Amino acid sequence: MSTIRYNLQKYILPSLTGRSRWVGLLLLSLALLCSCNDWLDVQPRSQVEDSELFESESGFKEALAGVYSSMVSNGTYAKEATFGFIGVLGHEWDFYYASQYDDAAAFDYDAAYPTNYIRAIWANSYSGIANANNLLAHIDENPGLFSDDNHDVIKGEALALRAFLHFDLLRCFGVSFAVNPDQPSIPYSTALSYRVFPQLTVREAANAVLSDLQAAEALLKRADPIVTGRKISESIDNGYLLNRQLHLNYYAVKALEARLYMWKGDYAQALVAADEVISSDRFPWATVGNLQAGYDRCLATEHLFALNNLTLEADIANNFFDDGSQYSFAITRDRLLDYFDNATQDYRYTFLFKSGSATHANNRYLMKYDTPAGAGAYYSNKMPLIRIAEMVLIRAEVLYRQGNTDGARDAINQLRIARNLPAMNELPNDFELELIREYRRELLGEGQLFFLYKRLNRPTILYSDVDAVAEKVYTFPLPITETEAAQREPNK
Repeated sequence: MSTIRYNLQKYILPSLTGRSRWVGLLLLSLALLCSCNDWLDVQPRSQVEDSELFESESGFKEALAGVYSSMVSNGTYAKEATFGFIGVLGHEWDFYYASQYDDAAAFDYDAAYPTNYIRAIWANSYSGIANANNLLAHIDENPGLFSDDNHDVIKGEALALRAFLHFDLLRCFGVSFAVNPDQPSIPYSTALSYRVFPQLTVREAANAVLSDLQAAEALLKRADPIVTGRKISESIDNGYLLNRQLHLNYYAVKALEARLYMWKGDYAQALVAADEVISSDRFPWATVGNLQAGYDRCLATEHLFALNNLTLEADIANNFFDDGSQYSFAITRDRLLDYFDNATQDYRYTFLFKSGSATHANNRYLMKYDTPAGAGAYYSNKMPLIRIAEMVLIRAEVLYRQGNTDGARDAINQLRIARNLPAMNELPNDFELELIREYRRELLGEGQLFFLYKRLNRPTILYSDVDAVAEKVYTFPLPITETEAAQREPNK
């Protein structure tokens, strides 16, 4: 089978519906007609047939790595789903490439650029899900292929990745659980298949995510070295189970459960999950020494799950210019001071932003993704998707909702002290607003602020004058291929 035909059949067609599927079938037919050409049958290692890819443990490792690498895309977590499109929707920036993001800032999802961003999030996510499903379809066929605990680790991570991608799709294309959990949302794909999966309600999709997470948790709890304490070195299985923070490890799964439970309004279960992560003491706060030296601007020790972006240095150089380029994402000095309540001793203010130059000296540019020379591999090329600070903020919010204001204050103070701020004696009167401000200070550029506003169903996003609830800006329209050909119900 040719590489082209294989890619169409296995990875592209399953994510398409309607008119796009017919185009794909036409391309497949053309590939079949041309398959006699020898050059079409040259198969790179990442595109070999299932019968070859899944006949060895190394093939499963490669397939899993492919799912992770598919997430390192400018259309999703390398840009648009972190500091780009999603960051603009959260009004995190004062400056950005206006012609590409002005429509997004105004929540005009029908305009050309937002339509393309939304389409890319949908297509790239379901492509990654298809790859995870392909792995899961084969992993139990021959358990004897795997050494040590690798079967359970690989399967657990694949289930967790499927859950992670579906949950972010739900946060984009499903209404807030607080608005209507019975509103139709997204299909939940559990097999590599040509059939169109049914559209689930918000509640059903959230429960499907939880089911995958619980299955992943059970596998990883007994096999993941981050839990078992098994010592891993480069000489053991070529160090495959090293660098667990770059994988959806057991604690990252628990953190994702906490995030999901918050989405569902199941605060007690969210607290249990978040507390397990916090009490593990495996994700210490970044040290002032490393921050001062510039080694740990990404706060690597605090990552529960991060992507390894090998082109990060070049990517960031193209997005956070300090010369005021039209492509730059930036905040004014006054706005940044407002973000941090004029607390310039805050490590995040001090070490994670740089000043512009010349006529742009008043601008501030995020350095969270910068990799200074000499930082070392552990601190390089990392884009965090879940960090320990979020678990502390979840703990604070749940305790406040439960009436334990002292506990909520202590949780907030844990983060404040780690960032060189004095402890609060009492919580502000508007706790929810303070929570939003803390999320913004802590998770700026990481793609979480917009979804916090959505989960809380806030009428307004700070620095925006749009009534977000009345205008239904928190829910993206389904791609036109879904609404026209797949006969989906309205998702908002």
